[in-house]
Parts: sequence; C-alpha cells; structure tokens
Amino acid sequence: MDLDLAQVRAFTAAAEELHFGRAAARLAISQQALSKRVARLEAALGARLLDRDAHGVGLTPAGRRFLDPARRLLVDGDRAVAAVARPRRPLRIDVWGHLYAPMRTVARAVEGLPGLEVEPVPGRDLPSVAAAVLRGESDAGFGRVHPLPDGRDAGLAHRLVRLEPVDALLSTDHPLAGRDTLRPADLRDSVLRYPAAVDRLDFLTRFADRFGVEGRAGSTNLGLEHFVERVRTDPTCFSLLPADCPLPDPPAASDGRPGVRTVPLVDPTPLYAWSLVWREDDAQPHPRLEPLLEAFGEEARRSRWLEYDPARDWLPGPDEDALGR
Repeated sequence: MDLDLAQVRAFTAAAEELHFGRAAARLAISQQALSKRVARLEAALGARLLDRDAHGVGLTPAGRRFLDPARRLLVDGDRAVAAVARPRRPLRIDVWGHLYAPMRTVARAVEGLPGLEVEPVPGRDLPSVAAAVLRGESDAGFGRVHPLPDGRDAGLAHRLVRLEPVDALLSTDHPLAGRDTLRPADLRDSVLRYPAAVDRLDFLTRFADRFGVEGRAGSTNLGLEHFVERVRTDPTCFSLLPADCPLPDPPAASDGRPGVRTVPLVDPTPLYAWSLVWREDDAQPHPRLEPLLEAFGEEARRSRWLEYDPARDWLPGPDEDALGR
C-alpha cells in the first residue's frame, strides 16, 4: 500500500502530543482535519493506532509499533523534498519581549534542528507582531501571548512552547533581599516596577492583581541595563524576571553602593509562558513553519519546558487555558 505522508504526520503529532488539540495546533490545521487524517490512516492500515476516550489519547500496541518507523518515514520524505526543492527564503519570525531575552529560547529550539533556516527579527510588542503576521509580512511570532482588545488577534493560532520560572529582582538594600526564597505574598508591601508602560505588560498586571500588590510604577523602556539600575537604586521596589534571563554586568561601584540580586519565588512559583504564533487560515504557510513547531516541541520535551503543577506553580488564566489545549 502507499502511505499518505500527511496522514502519517498527523498520527505522529497526535502520538507525541497525546492531545488532538495540541497536535492540530502544531501542524497548523484544524482538529477536525487532524482526526480525519488519523482515521483514514487507520482504515488504510486496518489497525487502530490511537485510543481516544474522555481521559485523553493513548497509543495502542499497533500505534507503538508504527510510531518509530513513521518518524523515520517523515524524515526521509522531508529530505527527498529538500533534495529537489528550489531554495526558499528563511522563515521570518518576529520576536518581542526583549527585556526578558526571548532569543535564548528561540536559539535553543533552532539549534536542535540543524538546517532549519529562520530569520529572527525584533518586534515591538504583541499587537504589532500580530498585525505583521496577519498581513503576511512575517511568517510567525515568538513571545508571550495574551488576549488583545477589539479582536486584534482574531485569525491567529498560537502554541505554548515554554513555561519559565520567574524570580524577584531586588536591590540588595531591599528589606527582603537576604532571603533564599520569597513567596509572592511577601512582596505585597513593595512597589512593583514595570520595565515599560503599565498597560503594555499583561503578565505583571495579572501577577499584581492575583497576589495583592497595590503599588505599581511604570517606566520608559530604555533597555534592561537602565531598568536594572532603577531597581538597584530603589529599595522600596521589586520586579520580576524569568529565572534564566541574564542580568547585565554590574557597573563598577565604590564600597557601600547597593547591587541587585534575584530571589526564587515559591508557594507558588509564577511561570512566564512563551508561545509561537502564526496565521491560522494561511493557505500556503511557509514550508519551514511545521519544522519550526516540531523543533520547539522536541526541545520542550527534552528540556521539560512545559512542566506545570497547579499545586506548586501559578499561571495567569489565559496561559493555563492555552496549556490545556
């Protein structure tokens, strides 16, 4: 029999995600289309590959035997196409949230798949990136996704690819700076300093609302170094940074000047959600979009980027909903 690679790809994504919604988002198709492809493959093979019930998706014995050969088949198919395809421009991905160093995550995923050509481009913020992707000026975007007003994100698909623990950033003169860990509630009496205008940082606002932080101060976004300096010289304030975000080198200072430090947050640990976005109804998506999604998925599995325990961690509501899809 002749195998349909689109059907094999649909099965492989569903088998790896164990969730039809996430598998469909990964392939940039509807969940109904994915289900039909898997059903047609099962009919052609004469064997059930996936069990689907109210508890989720699981592999049957036949599905487990089919999975590894299916993966090898897809790799060979992609190589065959690449061998004769004309060179195409790199996939353009607009990246935003630069104070939180998003390129760290993009680089990890892309480096894990040699030959994946992407062109990362700095984006201003989610609204501007969403507009560029919907106009077809960019193939994808990367950053933290949140609901936009007036339906400006209608037509976008997105997939959550990394949950990164968040630390508190404090001046060493802050009363809590000597702690090994902090609870979010410990920060209620401090001022949450935003690295940009308050209305542009949805995550910080949701954190402050959830944990009762009343004091909030916006800033002009002049870069991470300038922002860290503002926190360093103000022992009444704090901010939040993803745990792996590198801090700028401290300036040379005379004895007695405060520094800054990051303190892990626990009970619960806030998580910053990084996502990929693309145009949902694109009839001709960039051919490297699917490999990009697969590269992020592979790195997420390898590095355990999507671990989430609601008894231990905190996510804003929209991020928690995205994780469940």
